[in-house]
Amino acid sequence: MKLLKFFTLALCLGCFTQLSAQNTLPDIKVKTLDGKTVNIQDFGKNGKITIISFWATWCSPCKKELDAVADLYPEWQEKYNVEFLAITIDNARALPKVGPMVDVKQWEYTILSDAKEELKRALNFQTVPYTLVIDQEGNIVDKHSGYVAGDEYELEDKIKKLAAKK
Repeated sequence: MKLLKFFTLALCLGCFTQLSAQNTLPDIKVKTLDGKTVNIQDFGKNGKITIISFWATWCSPCKKELDAVADLYPEWQEKYNVEFLAITIDNARALPKVGPMVDVKQWEYTILSDAKEELKRALNFQTVPYTLVIDQEGNIVDKHSGYVAGDEYELEDKIKKLAAKK
């Protein structure tokens, strides 16, 4: 019986280690708004702190988060060498709404599309907004679901700590 418990514990620890080792962006291709294919891993290998925010046109908290970050983003770029990616999970039917919305909002982010939700499935999250923080070496160092006013300042604190490590 003790031997069975030992093997069960070892198996569980092995699974946990395997899951926790998944701390980099997967090898998944997404699209730019003009239809070009890009590999999401390339953004984790650019030497910058990279923020990825998953959103959708129908998601009110998503739009509030992206609006709030838009005010801070130019300063983040200058102070911390940050790149911000806003990846829509809008499906092919809703995707034509994305470009006009981005234009009206005047978001200065790189906008990408995960219309087939392949990246969303690979990262194993359910709801948007969902935000990832990737350090300068390409490691996912923070994940956050949802948005409430002020989250952008907590995000900036995380960015500041990463920038101070370099």
